[in-house]
Amino acid sequence: MSLIYESTPDVELIDARGPRFSALLTTIVLGTALATGNPWLIVLQAIVFAIGAFKGPQHTPYAQVFKKLVKPKLKSEATTEDVRPPKFAQRVGFGFTIVAIIGLLFAPALATVAVSFALAAAFLNAAFNFCLGCEIYLRIARLRAR
Repeated sequence: MSLIYESTPDVELIDARGPRFSALLTTIVLGTALATGNPWLIVLQAIVFAIGAFKGPQHTPYAQVFKKLVKPKLKSEATTEDVRPPKFAQRVGFGFTIVAIIGLLFAPALATVAVSFALAAAFLNAAFNFCLGCEIYLRIARLRAR
């Protein structure tokens, strides 16, 4: 579920369709990593998550593919959303991939579980437009407001 925001000086807005496209690519990468056992795909995804977590999801390689190849072909008008919830979701994904990388070194089962959690969250966003990390961000924001 995407939230629509009005532009204000303190809120950076992004095309809400971009993170969903990125979630699709993330689902493919993490699903392939689980199916093949290729640790480099997990490292690659961790790098993408790190860019999204610290610079913003609009700066990831997946967002660049969306901007250059996908967005020009879309006929619907862009719905914008606050960048902070997707950025938080990227941080959560980054955390899971870091745990997975550590698991690859010391406990392969831990790596499988961590990648599976990240994959499940990405799939929810890609297939159902439900960003689990965004929802967590919004709930934390509501708790802080109280």
